Amino acid sequence: MSRWMMLLCLFLVISGCAAYATQQLDFTYGKTSPENRVVAVSEKDAAFYNDKVRPILDTRCVSCHACYDAPCQLKLTSSAGIERGASASLVYDGTRLLSASPTRLYLDAKTTEAWREKGFHPVLNERGQSPAANLNGSLLYRSIALRQAQGAFTQPILSDDYDFSLAREQQCVSIEEIESFEEKYPNAGMPYGLPALSKDEYSVLTRWLAKGAKIPSEKSIPDALQQKVALWESRLNQDTLKGQLVSRYIYEHLYLYSLYLDDEEINDSESTSASDYRFKLVRSATPPGEPIDIIATRRPYDPPGVDTVYYRLWLDPEVKVQKNHIPMSLNEARFARWQAYFYTDDYEVTQAPGYAPEIATNPFKAFRDIPIHGRYRFLLDHSQNTIMAFIKGPVCRGQVAVNVINEQFWVYFVDPDVAYSQGSANYLEGTVQNLDLPAVTDSTLPLASWIMLSDQQKSYLSKKAQVIENLEKQNVALDLGLIWDGDGTNDNAALTIFRHFDNASVVKGMVGQAPKTAWVIDYPLLERIHYLLVAGFDVYGNVGHQLATRLYMDFLRMEGEMNFLLLLPNEDRESIRQFWYRDASQTIKDYIFSDYIRVNKQTDVVYSSQDTQAELYEKLRNKLAQVLNQEHDLASSKLSTSHIKALQELQSVRGGGLRHFPNVATVLITQQGTPLEVMSVIHNKAHANISSLLDEEAARLPEEDSLTLVKGVLGDYPNVLMRVEEKALMEWAEQVSTLNTAEDYAALLSRFGIRRTHPDFWFVSDSIANLNALDRPRESGILDYNRLENR
Repeated sequence: MSRWMMLLCLFLVISGCAAYATQQLDFTYGKTSPENRVVAVSEKDAAFYNDKVRPILDTRCVSCHACYDAPCQLKLTSSAGIERGASASLVYDGTRLLSASPTRLYLDAKTTEAWREKGFHPVLNERGQSPAANLNGSLLYRSIALRQAQGAFTQPILSDDYDFSLAREQQCVSIEEIESFEEKYPNAGMPYGLPALSKDEYSVLTRWLAKGAKIPSEKSIPDALQQKVALWESRLNQDTLKGQLVSRYIYEHLYLYSLYLDDEEINDSESTSASDYRFKLVRSATPPGEPIDIIATRRPYDPPGVDTVYYRLWLDPEVKVQKNHIPMSLNEARFARWQAYFYTDDYEVTQAPGYAPEIATNPFKAFRDIPIHGRYRFLLDHSQNTIMAFIKGPVCRGQVAVNVINEQFWVYFVDPDVAYSQGSANYLEGTVQNLDLPAVTDSTLPLASWIMLSDQQKSYLSKKAQVIENLEKQNVALDLGLIWDGDGTNDNAALTIFRHFDNASVVKGMVGQAPKTAWVIDYPLLERIHYLLVAGFDVYGNVGHQLATRLYMDFLRMEGEMNFLLLLPNEDRESIRQFWYRDASQTIKDYIFSDYIRVNKQTDVVYSSQDTQAELYEKLRNKLAQVLNQEHDLASSKLSTSHIKALQELQSVRGGGLRHFPNVATVLITQQGTPLEVMSVIHNKAHANISSLLDEEAARLPEEDSLTLVKGVLGDYPNVLMRVEEKALMEWAEQVSTLNTAEDYAALLSRFGIRRTHPDFWFVSDSIANLNALDRPRESGILDYNRLENR
């Protein structure tokens, strides 16, 4: 029998079994329909869900089922996600030749019936409502029951039957296929590859599901808070062309943010704080005062399809997940700054830019009427969020964006008040008007796009070099006066970016050891980063779009590095850049060392040592000392001085067995068994260069690896959890510092690790979550466990 004939027979058998199972379920419980789930929810049912059920879903399920990378697209972050169900279609697919249809929760379908038409199948019973039907017909119940039947783990490392790779083949079965699935995959119950729910947790979910999985309506907004919503919506929907253009600019930069209206406590009957409510800025077809009708487009600058766009504050019903949470407070102080940035200058807007791709994809064209100084000030005001959006935004799985950056580097910004002078800034902006981004091109031809964009970037950098070389004529020195100091109060002036292979973290301050590279970002660069990796990136796009985005980000990284090198002596720049790009391809070197991006002007910074890069870092640290954020400094932890010293010394270790350490380890430190502190250990993986698109491993230099240890949770995707009693910290540090082999790392885990199989896994997980929330109440959220290792 031919291979194709065998596959056909197998397909007929499987489809026949599914059809038979459907007939049996229909005969026993009735035909499936979303309407069967329309049931009344009493106050008692609502309280049971909110007080008992929702906390279990949040702490045991959401860690794997959130954002675009949720297995089978099953998002358990809200009632709408639960009702939508699951789908076998992949969001992340780096090989697809054609763009996929978006399936964004709340945007691309607005009813359960519409999601069924898009191929999503239910995970709750949608047949006749009875306790038996609600359990037997529920994928959620069958999944947790399968895990309960499996029992406790009997070995520390799970067998190869478990597949935890991100690229694993997903088993997105419907309720009609569940029996054969249970027989074939008896270890696939939920939580997958983690300790089972406790008896009480299992009982609560079983009771809830048996009674029909009743989910109450989303909470309403208190009257006092609604007044603030109305105030902000009136500010964002002015009738003038200037007001409309400014609001469009604000929206295209903040649409991913979690916005809080929390100047003071909201005094309603339940004494609810405004900080309990998060909003998203959305485009709506309806004006303030009417129900929001969200305009769903692939990108925030795509044509809205309506004559008038209204910018509305939509209450976010999803639970807070740290990997995609970008918080911002909308308060009167911020609005006053926005007024200064956007409305104080006397400028006129005579025509709306429209939404034609050649305009909308290029912010320098679309928003040319808004003064550069105001736009740049707006982005600098919250620069951590501006940078963080490309990591926590549509690429929440990350590698398309982050495999183009180093493992750890510092970021500084050009001062908007002195850089280039206003005339030079206008000149550069006029040049960058013609610097298009990949979203404007045909994504089916990435190589042709890259050549066109490369030529444009070279032309821009060549003209930028001319401007820099003529700074003296404008009485501007090429020294630290060019670096923004946060105006003496804003701790967004210096940032640290850590890469964790396919995801990354952005934190304030100069965290960790002196990095190999650093960036200095000016306005044109900051704007292009946002429109390349956030506003212009389509997670449902084809391989050409993703490839063009990745290649273009190379240009932006090199530009940021070049800006930093300009502060170093002219004679040192090439040798340092050569070190950064050891073993890079000749094509990359030809670009990096070409005359297009060569600036011959000597720095005005005075140096007294041979290691000018290290000296520059210290000069920048001193300049920014007043605003450097220290929240991740181990010295601010509850640990003793001797323990802190031992941990800090661990950061001097290089190479050796560090290659076996995971990307991110989240460590719970206890005091006589009581949770005391959380520490994160970041593995900085060294590379000869990071210009390789396909073979990153070939550029690895494990002998140069290092660790960064910080207070608190740093990294949204821990690879391993550890627990260390405070009095054993010295021994833990010694064991880490002397790692040599994979067996050494296994021994470390055997003593301190909380593997997937550990009976205390959920206790440690909950303790870390509680300390994280206490440490960072606004920024913290549920961590993602999809990258937990099994070794």
